[in-house]
Amino acid sequence: MKKVVLVFLLFGALGCKNAKKEVETENAIELAAESGVKLYTLSGGTVQVNQLELFSQDTTYTGQTKVFADAFYVIEHPKGTLMWDAGLPEMLVGMPEPYTDPSGAFTVSRKDSVEALLASIDMTIDDIDYLSLSHTHFDHSGHAEKLKKAIWLVQEAEYDFVTSEEVQQTNADVYNAVNDLTNIKKINGDYDVFGDGKVVLKLMPGHTPGHQVLYLELDEHGPLLLTGDLYHFYENREYKRIPIFNFDVDKTKESMAAFETFAVEKGAKVYLQHAKGDFDMLPKAPNYLK
Repeated sequence: MKKVVLVFLLFGALGCKNAKKEVETENAIELAAESGVKLYTLSGGTVQVNQLELFSQDTTYTGQTKVFADAFYVIEHPKGTLMWDAGLPEMLVGMPEPYTDPSGAFTVSRKDSVEALLASIDMTIDDIDYLSLSHTHFDHSGHAEKLKKAIWLVQEAEYDFVTSEEVQQTNADVYNAVNDLTNIKKINGDYDVFGDGKVVLKLMPGHTPGHQVLYLELDEHGPLLLTGDLYHFYENREYKRIPIFNFDVDKTKESMAAFETFAVEKGAKVYLQHAKGDFDMLPKAPNYLK
């Protein structure tokens, strides 16, 4: 009888061990599934370009108009969370009509605050560990000043540009969008945010002195690039057309060449941030690309 009891106890112990291993295996699988990078795409507003000729050095687009998306993104990594770009100014939220700038070149609108948009992915401003802007133009820095706790990863050349006396005097709104940020890490060149090559800021100057693009490696989607304002729409990428307001035309051309070489080397899917077609293609919060 004792032998029978011992046999049952032995099988019971083995059963418990096997069950424990199964649970550990399931937990490991779940953890692995959650350990990849996630890309959330959110709308920071809409830009109606009334004078598309501003986006070429020649007269190609004279008399044409185009609607731009104005996205910003949240990248969730096992080691932290990065916000890439910050949409249009939040002063537009709640305005009864879209706002047209005094020159008549742009008509802009924004429906939701960053807090409301983050809530759609169960996050708050305090959940953002890092902020990085492709550049500091008004349509990419809109709610940046709200992320005071996040570390602002900024190219030193861009920081020097936006805080210069010239910008403060001639374009104070651009300076004021970031002047309250004090938790700053200045970088020079490409920067691997989490140290594993999956979220990399790549310096691509020309549009502004410290303009950058974002490279991501996603487990299911694969590698991708977010262009900032290196290209605004498909034709400009195809024909390498450059806006008349770019800081440095020659550096822009060099960045375009470097970008295309890198995209081919990595086999990366390219998403133009202002291209409405690319914005529509990406899953919208609370869904994400992984």
